[in-house]
Amino acid sequence: MLRAMNMRHATLAFLLLISLLMGPLYVANLAQDDAAEELDIDSENMQPGNTISGTLNNTTPRQVWFIEGSRGEVIRFRLTVSSGDLDPILTVFDSRGTLLFRRDDQAGGRDLDLTVTLSRDDQYYVAVSRFGGALGSTQGTYDLLLERVGVLSQQGSTLRYGEPVIDRISNEQSEIYYTFRAQEGDILNLEMLRSSGTLDPYLIVVDSDRFQVADNDDYDNTTQNAVIRNLLIEKTGTYVVIATRYGQAGGDTAGNFVLTIDESDGSGLGNSILAPEAISSGQTVEGVINDNQVARYFTFSAAQHDLVTVSMDQTSGQLDAYLKIVNAGGEVLFEDDDGGSGRNSRITEFRVPEPGIYTIVATRLDEEAGTSQGGFRLQFRMEGNAFANVNPGIPRLIYGTSLQDAISDADPDSLFAFWGYTGDTINVFMNRIDGNLDPVLELLDAQQQRILRNDDAISGSTTNARIEGYSLPYTGVYYIRAMRYDGNLTDNTTTGRYSLSLQRIAGG
Repeated sequence: MLRAMNMRHATLAFLLLISLLMGPLYVANLAQDDAAEELDIDSENMQPGNTISGTLNNTTPRQVWFIEGSRGEVIRFRLTVSSGDLDPILTVFDSRGTLLFRRDDQAGGRDLDLTVTLSRDDQYYVAVSRFGGALGSTQGTYDLLLERVGVLSQQGSTLRYGEPVIDRISNEQSEIYYTFRAQEGDILNLEMLRSSGTLDPYLIVVDSDRFQVADNDDYDNTTQNAVIRNLLIEKTGTYVVIATRYGQAGGDTAGNFVLTIDESDGSGLGNSILAPEAISSGQTVEGVINDNQVARYFTFSAAQHDLVTVSMDQTSGQLDAYLKIVNAGGEVLFEDDDGGSGRNSRITEFRVPEPGIYTIVATRLDEEAGTSQGGFRLQFRMEGNAFANVNPGIPRLIYGTSLQDAISDADPDSLFAFWGYTGDTINVFMNRIDGNLDPVLELLDAQQQRILRNDDAISGSTTNARIEGYSLPYTGVYYIRAMRYDGNLTDNTTTGRYSLSLQRIAGG
C-alpha cells in the first residue's frame, strides 16, 4: 500500500514538472509563431519600469510575457502577491527554451525578488504560474515589476542608452570592448570620463565590418576625457565601442572610468538635417510640428531639370505650414509659406538645377521663433523633366547664365529655353561685343509665340537689346530668341559677336 502511494506521488510530481516546465518551454519555442494565441496564454511585450498586474486561478493557471534583452544586462524581477492564497512560481527562459531560473518560495514569504545577468542578445520569456500549475489549488492576484539595473562591466557587454558603465583600464586590461545596437538615422553621444587614477581615456567606435567610424582622445583639447558628439549612424546594425587609453596597449596611464551612450537631440530618421528620411515620388508622410520638433527632414535624389511638387497640409492644431528645398550644401533653393490653401504650403514644379541629393524641410512659419503647432500631411511627387517637350538641340538656360555667341548671315538668330515661375521678375541683356551687329531680343512663350520684343535698349543706340523688369505670367518653359534687326534698313545684314545674360531679380 505504501509503495502504491509512493508511486502515485512520483506520478503526480512528474505531471507537475511537465505542467510547470514544458508549458513555458513550449511557449518560448513557439511564441513568435503565434502559438501563444493557440494555447490561450498571454505572450505580450513587457516594458521595463512598468508594473504588470495579473490573476491566476483555475481558468488561468499561468501567464507569459516576453522582453528584449542584451548581453551583460542586469535585470531585476520583483513579484508581489496582492490578494488570495496564491503560491507563485517565476520562470525565465531564452528563445531556445533554455531555463535561466525558476523560483518558488523565497525565505520569509511568497513574494519574489530576483536579479539575473543575461548572457546574450535575445528575446526572453517570463512566466508566472502557481505551484501545481493546472493541478494546483491556490489562486489570487499579483504585481510583477521588471527593472533594468544596469550593464555588467565585462568584455562584450551591451551598452544601453542612458545607463552608465563603470570599469577600469590597467596594464593587465588596456582595452575593453562593448557593443550596442543602433538604427539608421540615430545620432549618438558617447563619453568616457576618467573617475580615478592617471587614465587618459581613448574611445573608438567600429561597425560590424570592423571599419572605424569615429574616435576621440582629448575632447576639445581641454580635458583628458574622450567624447564623441553627434555620431550619425548610417546603417542599422551592431557597433563595437573600444574603451581604452592613449597609446592603447603601449600606453602607461591607468584608472577607473565611466562610459555612457545617449541619443542626441534630433536623433532618428527625419528629425535632423543630418539624418533626413528618404522619400519617393507618390509617397505621403504624416507628422507633427511643435516646440520640441520644429522641423522634419526628407531627402530625395533627382536629375538635372527634374520637376518636383511638394505639398504640406495642416491636419490638426493651428500649424502655419512652411516648406523649403535645400541642396547638399545647405543652400535654400526654394521656399513657400501659403502656396496652398489657407495656411497650407505648396511648392509646384520646382526645377532641380543640378543632379544630386536634395532635402525637403517641413516646418512652420518662423521655425524656431514660430508659435504655431499641429499635425501635417506631406505629399511628394516627381513631375518629369522640365524640358521634356523642348527640342533637344535648343540650349537650356538657368537664372544667372551668361554666354557669348555670334550672329552671321549663315546663322542669323539663336533660340534658348529656360524654366520660369509665376511672378519671377527677370532681366535679359544682349550686348554687342564686336562687328556692326544691331541686336534684337524676343521673349517667347512655351508655344514660341512672342511675348516681348526689344531692339534698341537705349534710344538712338544700336549696340544693345534689353528686356528689363518683366514679371513672368506662368510657371513653365519660356524661350529667348537672340537675333539682329530685320527691318528694311541697311542694318538688316549686321553681324558680330554678342553676350547674353538671364537674371532673376525677384520672385520664387
